[in-house]
Amino acid sequence: MLKEFMEFLKQYGVIGLAIAVIIGGKLNALIGATVDGILMPIITFFIPGGAWRTATLDIGPFHFLFGPFIGAAIDFLVVAWIVFYFAKKVLKEEKVTKK
Repeated sequence: MLKEFMEFLKQYGVIGLAIAVIIGGKLNALIGATVDGILMPIITFFIPGGAWRTATLDIGPFHFLFGPFIGAAIDFLVVAWIVFYFAKKVLKEEKVTKK
């Protein structure tokens, strides 16, 4: 039974997937810290008030959380760029294409 379970893990790449999820989680924390600590102080210079992650937009009774959305969008773009760079340079792809 244990041997069959180990074969299952190897065949479906479960261990590799688990490692990728752990590394991805830590990469997300690193990117969040980079955006908050390096990029946003520069961007905050152009945003009055300086509290960009807590910025809101109030229209009548509606309270939109504008700052968290912008922060998540910037985090996403940085992560997407790093994944693109990884695929292009580390995997030595001439052109990043869907396989």
